[in-house]
Formats: sequence, structure tokens, C-alpha cells
Amino acid sequence: MFPIVSRRELLLGASGMVLSGAGLAANPARIKVANAGGSLNLTMGELMRQQRFLESFDLDPEILTVADGTRILGGIVSGSVDVSTASGFGQVFPAIERGAALKILAGGSLLPALALFSAKPGIRTLQDLAGKTIGTGSIGALIHQLTVSLLQKYQVDVSRIRFVNIGSSADIYRAVAAGTVDGGAVDVALIENAAEHRMHLLEHGNMSVELKEYTYQGAWTSDRMIATNRNALVRTLAACARLYRFVQTPQARDAFMRARRVVFPTAAGSEHLALWNYIQTYKPFAVTLALTPERLRYMQALNVSFKVQRQILPFERVADMSIAADALKLLDGAVSKNGR
Repeated sequence: MFPIVSRRELLLGASGMVLSGAGLAANPARIKVANAGGSLNLTMGELMRQQRFLESFDLDPEILTVADGTRILGGIVSGSVDVSTASGFGQVFPAIERGAALKILAGGSLLPALALFSAKPGIRTLQDLAGKTIGTGSIGALIHQLTVSLLQKYQVDVSRIRFVNIGSSADIYRAVAAGTVDGGAVDVALIENAAEHRMHLLEHGNMSVELKEYTYQGAWTSDRMIATNRNALVRTLAACARLYRFVQTPQARDAFMRARRVVFPTAAGSEHLALWNYIQTYKPFAVTLALTPERLRYMQALNVSFKVQRQILPFERVADMSIAADALKLLDGAVSKNGR
């Protein structure tokens, strides 16, 4: 069974504001998007709104920020949401295996934007976490999978670790800073100013470096949406690709900083700069939108190892990359026509 989430329930579960387009073309296409929360996503969502990239492709967007990936899945299955363009999709594979008519469409943030930190002076390496308590999200979900995968890469015996479901990466940050857990995965941008937060990065703890094969976020939707409103999906992905190209160039700095100040008005300037520097250093976004069969196979293999999926499914059953290909053609055509 899949959670059936009505539009009202999804709105009640949204952790951020609902953003809608204004001043649109005469007959714009409505598109309802539900994305994950987090510092990076909230900033990117505000940047998308300010730059009006969705509206530039004749779309009238309604964008929800939803903390719980299960609600996004339920919303897409029920039809109360059209698409997610920026959320983890590890849960999509077992849903498809159980009969859900879903497809992964494109990459978003390819690199995990998390790193393992601790506030405990005696914990400096991943091996130091053996026998300790680590804060994660729910067992088997995104943050837990990433944390276990990183520990296993360095032969840490995870059977000796107590994993505690703290919640989101923001919740884990607070638990790590308070010392109520011995370590946890929080925003990778904290690496630059970890000392200001009275914590430190663990050796080999940067997941953007250590887990490059793990696709952090992507775009996905229902087969029903592909069949009935493919054109709106193409335009939505074209807007995403435009955003990804823009934000990974130095020219985007001022706009990015404005977006950050809107979303996090009380945050220190050093925090805004740290996230900007992360994007410029790692270039995490899928400017071509493409996801390879190897990337999706890696994600499924992890699911199988965590026993949340029985077997690896064929690429054609779980993905439709033709929409992303058409989106790039549309974007490149718009760039040629407008000169930018």
C-alpha cells in the first residue's frame, strides 16, 4: 500500500511557504511541485522564484517544501502533486517494485550535500564512532543510508553503532551541536565554519567527496502525469536545467546571496558564503539533467543491501530520460533565440 495524500494534507504537511507564479503568460500551464526541505533546496527554490525561470517557460508553478519524503511519494501517487524536481528518490524503486506507476526523470543535486560531524573532542575519525550513538533520519531512509554507506566504506562495524532517528539534517545538527549524539550528518557547507558551531568534520566525513556515486536528489513523477501532461514536465525540467546552469557560474553570486537572505534572514553572512563556495567548488547540479543506468543501479543495490527492495529493476522500468532530453532541446533553443 502507498500513502494516499490529498492536496490539503500535503499543504498541512508542508514545512515552508507555498510559492505561486504571478504576472504570467495568457495561458500558462499549472504545475504542482513538491520538493524536500533543507538549506540548499530552500535557497534554490527562492532563487528559482526570483529569477522566474519556471514562468519563463510559460508555467504557473505552485511549489511546496515538504519535510517528509513519504508525503511527496503519496502526493505523486494520488495525483495531488504533479512532480518532484528536488528530492531523494531511493524510496521510488521499492514503490515501483510494489506496483506504483512512477518514473525517475532527471538528476538534480548529484552529490550528497552532507558531511559527518561531531562536537565530541575524542571523536575525530569514522572509526571513533564504533560503539557510539549517531543521529540520523528514519532507519533505511536517505540520511541513514548515506551514513551507513560511508561507515561501511571505511570498514566501520555498524552493528556496534546505535542509530537514533533524530529527524531532518537540521534536527541532527542541533543534536550534534548539543552533544546529545556523538555524531551525525549535517549540511556540508558547515565545513568552512564548523568551529563557529563548536563541532568538527570527521576524517573522510565529506559525503560529496566520499559518496560521489550516490545521487542525492532528482526529479520524478507518475506515469499518469507523463501520459497526460508531458509538455509541462518538459518545460519544468528545462527551467531546472536553466537554474542549475545559472547557479554554478560566478555571475549568479549576487542573486544567490539575495535568495539566501530571504530564506535565512538572521543567518551570518559567512553561512551564506559557505554554501555559495560549496556550489562553486563541487558543481553538484546536473546541468545536463542526465542520470545513467549505472547511477540508478547503484541506488537500487543499496536498497537491496538494506532489504527495502528485493531485486534490481531494469532501467527502462524505473526511468524515462526522454523528457530530460527534450527539456535540454527546449532550453538550448530558448538560449539561442534570446541570446542567454
